[in-house]
Amino acid sequence: MPGLAIKLIVGLGNPGREYETTRHNAGFWLVEELARRHGGSFRLEPRFRAELARVQIGGQERWLVKPQDFMNNSGRVTAAVAAFYKVDAPAILVAHDELDLPPGALRLKSGGGAGGHNGLKDLIAQFGDGFWRLRIGIGHPGSRELVTPYLLGRTSSEERIPLDLAVRAAADAVPDIFEHGAERVMQQLHTRQE
Repeated sequence: MPGLAIKLIVGLGNPGREYETTRHNAGFWLVEELARRHGGSFRLEPRFRAELARVQIGGQERWLVKPQDFMNNSGRVTAAVAAFYKVDAPAILVAHDELDLPPGALRLKSGGGAGGHNGLKDLIAQFGDGFWRLRIGIGHPGSRELVTPYLLGRTSSEERIPLDLAVRAAADAVPDIFEHGAERVMQQLHTRQE
């Protein structure tokens, strides 16, 4: 099965040092890990309100994107980058935190709703639902009233262990997405032990 022709890998998060270790920034953690592994270096592109890093993965050039506007504007930022590089929705992979998965779980999928995620809502408003998602499980705090403080709360070093393992596993899987396609990677990610 042929690999996916992904050109943009977008990590969702909030900009600023105060958000670096919050659960909502799991998407940033993944693109930062990919940049480290593949020799990329993020630089601010003010015209897009994003940090971009160019990398070679799977023998092709890919762009890693960290929107530098807040989460609910992720779609607008991504749309500006995608328009400039002439990238359509099926060639975009969005990495994001997922409340509905246990901490450390990973899921790859194309399409679907926003599930209450403001970053995904804005992306769907810009692109429809035809982009790929790499969902990084962060667990749920137990009640709706606790969701915002949980998302924006800093992780303890103990809580961070399964999340860091998931980010590394996701970074391992990304080259396989390009070489072998989604089905094989879905099987690997969906059956791994968290």
